[in-house]
Amino acid sequence: MKLTILGCYAATPRTFTNPTSQVLEIKNRLFLIDCGEGTQVQLRKNKIKFSKINHIFISHLHGDHFFGLVGVVSTFALLGRTTDLHIYGPKGIKEIITLQLRLSNSWTNYGLFFHELESIASETIYEDDKVLVKTIPLKHRVYTNGFLFQEKVGERKLDLDAVQNYGIETCYYQIIKNGKDITLDDGTVIDNYKLTFDPIPAKSYAFCSDTVYEESILPIIKNVDVLYHESTFLKSEEALAKKTLHSTATEAATIASKACVKQLLLGHYSTRYESIERFREEAETIFENVLLADDGKSFDF
Repeated sequence: MKLTILGCYAATPRTFTNPTSQVLEIKNRLFLIDCGEGTQVQLRKNKIKFSKINHIFISHLHGDHFFGLVGVVSTFALLGRTTDLHIYGPKGIKEIITLQLRLSNSWTNYGLFFHELESIASETIYEDDKVLVKTIPLKHRVYTNGFLFQEKVGERKLDLDAVQNYGIETCYYQIIKNGKDITLDDGTVIDNYKLTFDPIPAKSYAFCSDTVYEESILPIIKNVDVLYHESTFLKSEEALAKKTLHSTATEAATIASKACVKQLLLGHYSTRYESIERFREEAETIFENVLLADDGKSFDF
């Protein structure tokens, strides 16, 4: 599971920082999460293939999280894309993007599908044979969702020495990897655990963009491998965080601790601070495993 941070700062872009956007690679799928201004430039800088992005998830309709979307959609068309593109986001996102495409006479030459979200409860919005994506309802100034990406548990690993010792034919190998017991010709039943190793543990990633401190998300994100949680402010600006419905580094760490996540990744920093290292220092007083997102930084989990 690999995460590339394209942008992770709040509000407006600067010459050396970018608004929110990131790419998650999980089970050989590439998901674009939020699409702030300048996202397509950051995709190029980080050498991420446009053609591998088939699903885009937008948390909410504040500009620093989606103003780059129409540019990405248009560039995909200019590059001759033919593969369908699916966009998941709040109700209204289809109207915004299609209006820009219509007025600029820039309709795509590929299938563009919008999946508009309205539910205030967590729901599954994407699923294939390897990955499941659910919403994480958040509390912000407009309708907002985070996203939980979960690998599905893979097939069991074959113990070749064991199956050969039992004289099991290769035509049964897939059945064994699927978790089934095997009955030999003499009627002896061989339990699956004697023939296989446990699969690689499934990984999970929770993206929680703009939100006030919200404990209702704890059951959804419990025990995830990595939690990205916004930390716009430090505790010294707690009153401002509450007023703007954002979180502090302390609050992000508290959520991580209560949800028993393995790793906390901070981001969406206010540009008022000279050093983002202060966010790590504050969070580590509550939660031990803290990482700092930064533009252009990649993490392999």
